Amino acid sequence: MSDSFPKNFLWGSSTSAYQVEGGNFNNDWYEWESAGKTEPCGNACEHYTHFPEDFRLAKELGHNAHRLGLEWSRLEKEEGKWDEEEWDHYRKVLDELIKLEIEPVLTLNHFTVPTWLSKKGSWLNHDSAVYFSRFALKAITELSPRVKYWITINEPNILAILGYYTGEWPPQHKKDFREVVEVSKNMLLAHTSAYEKMKGYANSQNLTPMIGVAKAVTAFHPYSRLSLLDWASTFLRKKYYNHSFINSLIKGSMELPGLHGRKLSSKGTVDFIGLNYYFRQFIRRSKPFKENPFGDVASPANRKMGLITDMGWEVYPRGLYEVIKSFSRYRLPIMISENGIATREDEVRISYIKDHLKEMFKAISKGAPVIGYFHWSLLDNFEWAEGYSKKFGLVDVDFKTQERTVRPSGKYLKEVIEAGRV
Repeated sequence: MSDSFPKNFLWGSSTSAYQVEGGNFNNDWYEWESAGKTEPCGNACEHYTHFPEDFRLAKELGHNAHRLGLEWSRLEKEEGKWDEEEWDHYRKVLDELIKLEIEPVLTLNHFTVPTWLSKKGSWLNHDSAVYFSRFALKAITELSPRVKYWITINEPNILAILGYYTGEWPPQHKKDFREVVEVSKNMLLAHTSAYEKMKGYANSQNLTPMIGVAKAVTAFHPYSRLSLLDWASTFLRKKYYNHSFINSLIKGSMELPGLHGRKLSSKGTVDFIGLNYYFRQFIRRSKPFKENPFGDVASPANRKMGLITDMGWEVYPRGLYEVIKSFSRYRLPIMISENGIATREDEVRISYIKDHLKEMFKAISKGAPVIGYFHWSLLDNFEWAEGYSKKFGLVDVDFKTQERTVRPSGKYLKEVIEAGRV
């Protein structure tokens, strides 16, 4: 058994367009900020113009891959009208990565939608699948053959819950689980249609893209190991929160509450699985099953927990091993598309990276088909409803001067990459 990571392993970091580019004004998040709901994104990291500098930093840190995103609302400011100058911009962005021999992993949708789609109901609109797949086809047509790895939708479960149930994100709908299911359904339809169209184009051009989804996953544990009810709710959380979206795409039929068995137009519409892993949650069933079958998130009073990050999340490195092993059942390549910590103590970030990479390597050594690791994030950035208060970057950003400073954690990850082992 080798004590090193696989050859040709993808090492890098992740960003999303809205969080780093700055100057995005034509989407639902900008509207939400303009209404005073959260700190404005504004200029963010000015990555839109600083991308050559940022990619050079990634190269200096040993990265051979980089996950980035398109901002849909730049490219289709008005319904059905493409901004060719913006397509040219993203070609330049990708060409810069390729020049530096950094493999692009390109995300089509990372939460934001154009204002015109927001006004039509966003992901509650059944035609959202049509609009998204049209965008996906345009993207692969314009940007091939620069991109091998495509991620259609980032964390569909997070957007469905925070936007349509807890009301923490736009459009701020609350407590209607039917909307969560409807949004999830439309995202499944959107991915499937996008996959079919992108593959159709690729086949006509003799291209072989890999198309996947980035899923937010959590290490769920029962609040009480002696409670069958806690175990049952934990099982349901794993089944629906972690696995149902991917399982639906593989089987070609929906695994959603109330929509079990509803057919998608194709099966097997995922070539690799992106896992975004950050923390563990303990699940407790305190209400009757019909009222809350998924239980509640609880902090056990009599159990030692890991470090709590600036986001309020428990650091639990073993959880990365657990979710990798759980998703290995699908026998598809796995990419750790996000993993990181919000902290102002960079020594803590170094420990976080080290401990999680150990658990990832343990899974690989037991046969898990992990092909890459992308730290969240390359840069300190705009962290959605949290604004600029949370620091995730391997690179510190002074948002007043836009000066970049590599943190020791970035240098530590470089050492791991160069050594091929933790």
